[in-house]
Amino acid sequence: MLPFDFLTHLPAVVPEVGLTVLALLVLLLDLRLRGEDRRVIGMVAGLGMIALAVTPFIWAPVDASATYWGGMVRHDALSQIFKVIALLAGGLVALMTVETSEMGRKGEFFLIIIVSTLGASLMAGAADLIMVFVSLETLTIPLYVLASFSRRDKRSAEAGVKYFLFGSFASAIMLYGFSLLYGFTGQTSLYAIAEYLGSPEFSANATPVLATLVLIVVGFGFKISAVPFHFWTPDVYEGAPTPVTAFVSVASKAASFALLMRFFLAVFPYSLVIGGVEIQDFWVNLAAITSVVTMTVGNVLALSQKNIKRLLAYSSIAQAGYTLIGVAALHAGTAQSVASVTFYMLMYLFTNLLAFGVIIVFSEATGTDDIKDMAGLNRRNPWMALAMTVGFLSLGGIPPAAGFFGKFFLFNAAIEADLTWLAVVGVLNAIIGLVYYLVVIKVIYVDRSADENKAIPVAPVAAWAMGGTTIAVVLLGTIGTQIVFNWALTSASALL
Repeated sequence: MLPFDFLTHLPAVVPEVGLTVLALLVLLLDLRLRGEDRRVIGMVAGLGMIALAVTPFIWAPVDASATYWGGMVRHDALSQIFKVIALLAGGLVALMTVETSEMGRKGEFFLIIIVSTLGASLMAGAADLIMVFVSLETLTIPLYVLASFSRRDKRSAEAGVKYFLFGSFASAIMLYGFSLLYGFTGQTSLYAIAEYLGSPEFSANATPVLATLVLIVVGFGFKISAVPFHFWTPDVYEGAPTPVTAFVSVASKAASFALLMRFFLAVFPYSLVIGGVEIQDFWVNLAAITSVVTMTVGNVLALSQKNIKRLLAYSSIAQAGYTLIGVAALHAGTAQSVASVTFYMLMYLFTNLLAFGVIIVFSEATGTDDIKDMAGLNRRNPWMALAMTVGFLSLGGIPPAAGFFGKFFLFNAAIEADLTWLAVVGVLNAIIGLVYYLVVIKVIYVDRSADENKAIPVAPVAAWAMGGTTIAVVLLGTIGTQIVFNWALTSASALL
C-alpha cells in the first residue's frame, strides 16, 4: 500500500525532488573543485535546471482536480507550465552568469539560485495555506541573500537590506490575512476555505472577509511589484548584482502570478456571495484599479531613467500592471483570462532574460549600467545590439516579437470580460512604454561613443543562452504563438 501511494504522489513533486538532488550535487562540487574548474558548477546548475524543465511533460497530470501529499499541492496543467517557467528562469540565469560574472566561480550563488527556484516551483502548485507561505518564503528568503551578494558593493548591501525589510513587512501582513482565513474557516486547504466562507455563519457579514482579502492582496502586491507596494523595486534592481536582478524580475513575478490566480479562483471564486456582496465584484475592481495605477506609474517614471537597470525596474512594474488586466478579467470565468496571464508570463521569461543577458555582459565588460554608455553598442558587438533590440521591441509589444501577442491576449481577455475601458487604458500605456524602449534602441544604434571601436566579447555559454532566448522570443511571436497559447488554455481549463 505504501509504495503504491508513494508512486501515485511522486509525479507531483518530481521537479522539486530533482532540484534537491541538484542542490546537493552543486554543494559537493563546490567542496571539490578549485580555480577555473569551479565554473563547472554553474554549468551543472544551469543545464540541470533546464533538463528538469522537461520533467513536467514526462509526468503529465492525470487528475487535475486531485491534491497530493496531504492536500498540500496540486498537479495540474497550471502548475506544470509555471514550474517550467521557474526552472527555465533559474537555468538561463545560471548559464548567463557562469562565464560573464565574478559570481560564476562561487558555488554558493548557484546553490541559492536552486533553492529559490525550488520555492517558485512549489508555489506553482500550492493548494494549502501552509504550503503557500512555506513556498513563498523558500522563494523569497534566498533572494534577500542574493540581493546583497556583492559584499564589497555598498549598493548591493543597501539593496539586500531594503528588500529584506519590505519583504518581511509584506510577508507579515499576508500571514496575518492567512491566520484570519484559518480563524474564520478552521481550514487551511484553499479548496475548502471557499465552502466555509459561503456557510450560514459568514453569509450575513462580508466585512471580515473583505478585510482579509485586502491584507492578502498587500502581500501579493509586494511580490509582483504592484503600486503602491513597488518602492523596493528600483533600488533593489539597481543595487543587486545584475544576474540576481534578472532572476528576481522573472521567477518571483511568474510564481506569484500563478499563486495569485489559483488563490483567488479557489478561495474567492466568482460564485461567492457574502452579506449580499458579490466577492468577485470587490476583487475585480481592486485588481482593475491596481492594474491602471501600476502600469501608469511604471511607464511614466521609466521615461526619466538614466540607468538601464532602474529603467527595467519601472518596466517590470508596468509589466505587472499589464498582467493584472488578465487577473481582473478572471471574474468572467473564461479560459481566455487565465491563458492570457500564463502566456504573458512565459513570454516575459524569455524577453526580460534576453534584455538582462545583454546587460550582464555589457556591465561586466564596461563596469557601467548607464544608458548613455551603451552608445555605439551596435558597432562594439552587433549581435548584442540585435538581441537587446529584439528584447525591447518585445517588451514594447511590437510584432513579430512575442510581446505583441502577449498584450493582445491580455487586452482581448479584458474585452471579453466587459472591461473594455481597462483594455483601452492598457493600449494607451503600451504606447507610452514604447517611447523609453525606443530611446534605448536609438542610443544603441545612433549615438556615438569614444569607446565604440572597443569590441565587447561574449563568452560562448552566454552567447548560446542569449541566442536561445532571442529565438524563443521570435518563435513565440510567430509560429509558436498558437501552440503555446493552446497549452495555456489547457492550464486555464484545469484551474477553472
